[in-house]
Amino acid sequence: MDKQKSHVIVLTYPAQGHINPLLQFAKRLASKGLKATLATTYYTVNSIDAPTVGVEPISDGFDEGGFKQASSLDVYLEAFKTVGSRTLTELVFKFKASGSPVNCIVYDSMLPWALDVARDLGIYAAAFMTTSASVCSMYWRIDLGLLSLPSKQQTATVSLPGLPPLGCCDLPSFLAEPTSQTAYLEVIMEKFHSLNEDDWVFCNSFEDLEIELVKAMRGKWPLVMVGPMVPSAYLDQQIDGDRAYGASLWKPTSSQCFTWLDTKPPRSVIYVSFGTMGNISAEQVEEIAWGLKASNRPFLWVLKESEKKLPTEFLNSVGETGMVVSWCNQLEVLAHQATGCFVTHCGWNSTLEGLGLGVPMVCVTERSDQPMNAKFVEDVWKVGVRAKKDEVGIVTREELEKCIRGVMEGENGEEIKRNANKWRELARSAVSVGGTSDMNINEFVVKLLEGNKL
Repeated sequence: MDKQKSHVIVLTYPAQGHINPLLQFAKRLASKGLKATLATTYYTVNSIDAPTVGVEPISDGFDEGGFKQASSLDVYLEAFKTVGSRTLTELVFKFKASGSPVNCIVYDSMLPWALDVARDLGIYAAAFMTTSASVCSMYWRIDLGLLSLPSKQQTATVSLPGLPPLGCCDLPSFLAEPTSQTAYLEVIMEKFHSLNEDDWVFCNSFEDLEIELVKAMRGKWPLVMVGPMVPSAYLDQQIDGDRAYGASLWKPTSSQCFTWLDTKPPRSVIYVSFGTMGNISAEQVEEIAWGLKASNRPFLWVLKESEKKLPTEFLNSVGETGMVVSWCNQLEVLAHQATGCFVTHCGWNSTLEGLGLGVPMVCVTERSDQPMNAKFVEDVWKVGVRAKKDEVGIVTREELEKCIRGVMEGENGEEIKRNANKWRELARSAVSVGGTSDMNINEFVVKLLEGNKL
């Protein structure tokens, strides 16, 4: 009876970096006895394969091609708000009629209008943050007028409670250059303005990881840490057979990757991937290529449209030392014993995966929250180094080679490995039985099992 009255819809923004953590959260809830249904757009719904979680489509107004079909980001977000609100409401009514009423909507913080849907229906609402709590705290301060946007002295260091000193190059690009991402920034600020209206605000992080911030913000804001949202097989193993997120908008070329990895010595391979949204320039691709070659180490590089950008001379010279693929299963690569270094854009999911699997990182950042994540990787958690860009914003081959050697060789490399192992254990502990994140999720489940919102 309890399970019948506890049904959660988990609503995701339809991008790989959002679907993964929200689908993983849905699987966590299902493993604890709730009925969980992932709601995503028609364009992405067929990419989901998670046996323990229901999957239902809602419309963003662009059912044939999703975001690419829209004329602009503003048009897309506005259509998603209008059509998404209506079709999400229809989905809740559909479940009510079928005898499985929904009593909570957990929604991606990029879709703040879902709060209004839940309110109108008289059910619980929970926002889910897909960035670090530290990044969230900056938006929270801006909303309260405790931090201005952007700072008048771009060269000044920003000092905030619970955070390390931040230079302009460490700030999320939404804050460092607010005019470059206005539509996304408006959505983010809309969410933080209504933060206290949610019944819960979940964050894909864990308390030990951002402990200074947790101490500084205790009692001041509603964030609850429930992460890291990484498939259970790599951390706590509470969910049987949970080796993948269960969503892929790309087709992996996994088997050839692993056949190749199996031939390499332990902790020898450099794994390079810049995430699902990355789009790096031909010049930067060339510098990375020759930097990898100069490192004299085996490498596995995930590069979409590789043939268009890679120098022919480089491809001809690589042989068995390197492998370039269009996509692969990142978790399995990071978990493989041959992998010794992760060259990453430092998106939050990739950062959590690197931490959770204990792999030293070289950060080559582009935008969004990546610069701030890299700051923490290098200066707070000390599990990697951040590659410096030249005057035109390129990480040179010499810089990349130096960074790779810095995390894989010498005393500094040994210290980074020790720290990476420490954080892997702390990540595992957070989501294991009795861990801080696990107990936070349990509290949520218990509240929902009590029944509907009054």
